[in-house]
Amino acid sequence: MIRRVPQLFTVAALTCALAVTFAQRLGAYLKLGSTVGSSTVSLKWGGSPVRYFVNSGRVPGVSADEFRGAVDRAFHTWQDVPTSSVSFEFAGYTDAQPLDDDNMSTLGFLSRSDLDRVLASTNFLIDTRTGQILESDIFFNSIYSWSVSDAGVQGFYDLQSIATHEIGHFQGLGHSALGETDLRPGGGRRLIAAAAVMFPIAYANGSTTGRTLTADDIAGTSDIYPDGGFRETTGSIEGRVTLNGKGVYGAHVVAYHMQTGALVGNFTLDDSGSFVIAGLQEGPHLLRVEPLDDADVESFFDDSSRVEQGFAPRIYDRIVVVPRGGVAPSVTVTVTGR
Repeated sequence: MIRRVPQLFTVAALTCALAVTFAQRLGAYLKLGSTVGSSTVSLKWGGSPVRYFVNSGRVPGVSADEFRGAVDRAFHTWQDVPTSSVSFEFAGYTDAQPLDDDNMSTLGFLSRSDLDRVLASTNFLIDTRTGQILESDIFFNSIYSWSVSDAGVQGFYDLQSIATHEIGHFQGLGHSALGETDLRPGGGRRLIAAAAVMFPIAYANGSTTGRTLTADDIAGTSDIYPDGGFRETTGSIEGRVTLNGKGVYGAHVVAYHMQTGALVGNFTLDDSGSFVIAGLQEGPHLLRVEPLDDADVESFFDDSSRVEQGFAPRIYDRIVVVPRGGVAPSVTVTVTGR
């Protein structure tokens, strides 16, 4: 069955993203998925290079060639991850618009004043039986001011940064919760810091921080498209999170490497409170479990009513040593209500 999945993921300018339609229930990283019977298959491209087109239009301050240059750099940021096999290829300019059903993966600008807090969005055409991505378009909202400057421009959103986030979705990644926000007095959230490009709230205009991948982003793309000895050289942590003797659904679990400082996170993705965090460097890790409260739950899960947020953050009281190419002994982290 072929299905168009419209406006799945966005980066929000002032608040968080629009609702997620598909979120993988079980896996080593929060990936986009399609339900087939009682199981979930991950969204991914069936082969490389993945070809993409660039709309030939322009917006004030950004020509078609400048747009292509910025998105090319963003694609190469992901392609250059040595432990991921995914690659991309520019197929040419087109007059086609993003969101057209034309068997072309197109990136370009659209004016969407109805989405006045959305900077950009990724859209998929998928085979729901296999999870194979057949087409994926990305539109950038031209109601905002955009920049392709190397250093960024105050008052303009950095095209390469936002494209890097959206291309994470383009290849099948969901959102990361490795970020810190505060609430704005008038509503919405302000990003203070993020430890992943795939955090769903954008940095303020003028910032170019979102151009650089982190350990969490690298673990995600490598988990979907493993290459370069990824499975053999990294390890994983698995376990459960419980509250009052029951599993916690939707808890955010973060592994912190005590020697390198690398952060990689995932969620408990079933009612037993089970989690898996893969793509970890070997060595000692601290585990922190926290409620999902630094972005709207709908940025991560399609059924937000199931996500448990009524517990206090907890650091697991033992160091977890991750073996090279293996799985650390299973852990159970018990949290308390608040």
